[in-house]
Amino acid sequence: MNGGIELQRQKKNKRLKLTLYTAGAILFILLGLLIFVNYYIDRSLPVTTGTISMKGLSNDVIVMRDDEGVPHIQAKDEKDLYMAQGYVQAQDRLFQMDLSRRQASGRLSEVVGEKAVDRDKFFRTFGLRRAAEVSFTAYPNESKQLLEWYADGVNAFIEEAKDEGRLPFEFTLLGYKPEKWTPIDSLTIGKYMAFDLGGHWQGQAFRYWALENLPKDKAYDLFPSYPEEAPVILSDSGEGNIDLKQSFASAVIPPEFNGSNNWVVGGDKTESGKPLLADDPHLSLGTPSIWYQMHLESQDVNVSGVIFAGIPGIILGHNEQIAWGVTNTGPDVQDLYVEKRNTENPEQFLYDGKWEKATIVDEPIKVKDSETIPYKVTITRHGPVISEFAHQNESEKVLSMRWTALDPSLELSAIININKAKNWTEFEEALKDFHVPTQNFVFASKDGTIAYKANGKIPIRKKGDGLLPVPGWDPDYEWQGYIPFDELPKVINPEAGFVATANNKVVTDDYPYHISHHWAQPYRYMRISEYLKEKDTLTLSDMEKLQMDQTNLHAREFVPIMTVDLEKASLTAEQRNALEILHSWNYVDDKDSAAPLIFHQWMNEISTGLFQNEVPEEMMKMFEGRQSVVDELLRRAHAGEESQWFVDRGGYERFLASSLSKAVKELEVAYGSSMNDWEWGMYHKVYFEHPLSSASPILKRFLNDKEPVPVGGSRVTVEAASYNDEGIVNHGASWRFVIDTSDMSSGYHIVGPGQAGHYKSEWYQDQIDAWVNGDYHKTSLESSGRDQLILKPE
Repeated sequence: MNGGIELQRQKKNKRLKLTLYTAGAILFILLGLLIFVNYYIDRSLPVTTGTISMKGLSNDVIVMRDDEGVPHIQAKDEKDLYMAQGYVQAQDRLFQMDLSRRQASGRLSEVVGEKAVDRDKFFRTFGLRRAAEVSFTAYPNESKQLLEWYADGVNAFIEEAKDEGRLPFEFTLLGYKPEKWTPIDSLTIGKYMAFDLGGHWQGQAFRYWALENLPKDKAYDLFPSYPEEAPVILSDSGEGNIDLKQSFASAVIPPEFNGSNNWVVGGDKTESGKPLLADDPHLSLGTPSIWYQMHLESQDVNVSGVIFAGIPGIILGHNEQIAWGVTNTGPDVQDLYVEKRNTENPEQFLYDGKWEKATIVDEPIKVKDSETIPYKVTITRHGPVISEFAHQNESEKVLSMRWTALDPSLELSAIININKAKNWTEFEEALKDFHVPTQNFVFASKDGTIAYKANGKIPIRKKGDGLLPVPGWDPDYEWQGYIPFDELPKVINPEAGFVATANNKVVTDDYPYHISHHWAQPYRYMRISEYLKEKDTLTLSDMEKLQMDQTNLHAREFVPIMTVDLEKASLTAEQRNALEILHSWNYVDDKDSAAPLIFHQWMNEISTGLFQNEVPEEMMKMFEGRQSVVDELLRRAHAGEESQWFVDRGGYERFLASSLSKAVKELEVAYGSSMNDWEWGMYHKVYFEHPLSSASPILKRFLNDKEPVPVGGSRVTVEAASYNDEGIVNHGASWRFVIDTSDMSSGYHIVGPGQAGHYKSEWYQDQIDAWVNGDYHKTSLESSGRDQLILKPE
């Protein structure tokens, strides 16, 4: 019996040892696998020191990276300079570059699968890559050569990384390798930025839908201005039979709040006696940043600033003589045309009493782990048919789009000449090649000149005004050229001593040409102007403070209006408490304050509650300028002119009260019943998301290792910080820049979240706190850096 017990004990010990050995072996394998994965990922980190041989160079190129990871490239000639720029950008941002060209070209499905098919169809239809190909043929040989040099540099890195097994790990995760880079790739990314900064086609489609589906008076309340030609346009178009809700359910709509702030102050108002310039473009926020900061230096150029990854040159920044910045002008440069299709020949469309054959372009879409999808794009005389990208059913009526960005354009030539410009005359001459997107350029120079110009191609229409789709068969609705270059809005050395823009209306009503019906809410511009007028002497520090200013002039206008209008209303104690907090507010969107949380939630409830029962979700995303429409409805109601939108919801005052009640209840559920403990930053937090981080919790942990950070500001403050329905700030100042032209060697920047695209780089998300707190770093034209890499001819 004892022997049996001993035998069992021995067996048990053997099993325990086997289990321990197995566990140890598994642990050893996992540890080895972790070390290998870590080693493999580390291999793809950019090499920033030492020497690398590079095919095609004529001379050595020095690349120094400073404490923020900004590369300073020194080359003897332009060929080596732009080859090195391509190589260095690819070192830091190759995966981003590849994803950008794929998205703009409609080729995401090849690497991510079926979920991207509708998106690919949309961009194949818009034809950004086709437009880039046409533009390339129009470029002068010098610009074509520069694009080739840049592509050679990118390809040198791609070839090196493939040979050495050092491609960014994202390519391994998605299971593919990047193709060679071409000049068309760079130009396609440029065309995408023109798309991202818009042209208002979606607003035209929305208003067309509204007139077809809502009572006329309610539909016109949703227009930015009354369309004088609307009855004519609609009667010309005949009975509408375009299902816009189905047509554009999968449409890619750029963020409405894409825009920017910029301003320039003359030397008479500055402490240094020289101009100050500030610029902060507002675009989507993510990891890596949409911008890549660089300093380029050769015999002919010494320029510092930012560029989109995948494009040569510096698009925004300064050189030794001048500085410049942009905001989006937002002109009406896209027109939708209602086209009549020949029912007997679907490739023909009516024009001036005759049937014209459209161009049919084959755009087969390759799909990862699936079959290639045959796809055709129909292009009329006005442009691509965009109402059938999601369902090609050859309807009798369709919408085509005319857009300036689909024409040949020469922005790269403009950028390269701007980089070399020494004064306003040379700068403005360079702008002749900057066609799309139309931008508000501000300029400052060492010689004391400040200037502004709204620059780009803006169409002149014989009939129609950009508010609604127009009949494509009527020649009277064709464009008649563009606003002449010399007649575009311009100001040089204004008496006020400064010029500022914030996507606001840039001309008075007596300007002889139509620019746009769509301007941003005026509050950012009003605050910038107010701040610059308050001080007689301004400093560089003042410019930084103004870029981080959280004063909410939208609230300053509407809180008094709405609280007065609810004075006689029957309100709960909670509603009264909320109004008291708003009444005592200093109108600063401080992250630690309760008032901005209440105000923004209330305004959101008003905007949502007014329209959600009558405007379907598919069309709501196309409702351009919705907050401006709501603002105007509130102003009119306060003045006694109550819109039917309020009447249908029980009346203006009742709707205000119910919206406030809903807002308060939602905030109580989220943050507790004690309003005094609420903070704007509990909801309003910035998060720079990597495009692959949503694929799994593990990737999210590695690619976005920093939790959302509370931040002040909002959509309407100078410190722009727009947010999604979860309160995540995903849109705002993608780059901040200020410069005092008394010292042209130094600019001051913030690039959120950082320079690098590799998550193990120290420069990956190192500027998030700087972005939140307004801590600028200095970048000098006098090249210096702690890391030095020498690129040598092979």
